[in-house]
Amino acid sequence: MSWHREALVGFDLETTGTEPLEARIVTAAVVGVDGRDGEPVRQRTWLADPGIRIPAQASAIHGISSERAAAEGRPVREVADEIAETLVGYWRQGVPVVAYNAAFDLTLLTAELRRHGLPSLSDRLDGGGIGPVVDPYTIDRAVDRYRKGKRTLEAVCVEYGVVHGGAHDAGADALAAVRVAYAIAERHGSVAALTATELHERQITWYADWASGFQSFLRRKGTPDAVIDPHWPVREPAQITT
Repeated sequence: MSWHREALVGFDLETTGTEPLEARIVTAAVVGVDGRDGEPVRQRTWLADPGIRIPAQASAIHGISSERAAAEGRPVREVADEIAETLVGYWRQGVPVVAYNAAFDLTLLTAELRRHGLPSLSDRLDGGGIGPVVDPYTIDRAVDRYRKGKRTLEAVCVEYGVVHGGAHDAGADALAAVRVAYAIAERHGSVAALTATELHERQITWYADWASGFQSFLRRKGTPDAVIDPHWPVREPAQITT
């Protein structure tokens, strides 16, 4: 049976910023979805106290203020540890994790684990590679390369006829990402025909190709020192802000 006919689990973070090596977790969700009908069968959510002020622009997006996070959130170290254990638990069962723009969410989670001296995702898998990961953002960009318009999760939901339950809510975003993954596979037989492991490996190449092209574009357009990290689903662990 194809990966898109089976159960998947969606993962999403809402954070303090847009740079994954610097930003901190504010909310998170892991949503298990039944492959037969695309309906959620289990969900776990977290609210973290990130340990730093949440910028106003970030609060305006996800609705969580610094005051609420400090009063109601759990220490981010505990939250990051539990998220990691939850994802690893699914991977151990062979369940693919779906994350829209996985290179952001998984890099940020990896940075949080490292920041707090916790075992990495790979360490929790006895040193093996993480995955399989399904990233609808990377897949859509590869299989429909020349489509015009935005590729935000909301825009791609519209493109594939997926109803989004509420942008920038971690649970709604995680569920929408899974449904978009199913929809992409339904539209593109070449994606559906791959195993989850094959799709994971293909995305590594697709992402690297995109990064190379985008880096060249930026350099041609006047940023000669532009560097786009080609690694997926986790960026190279360079300097992490403490």
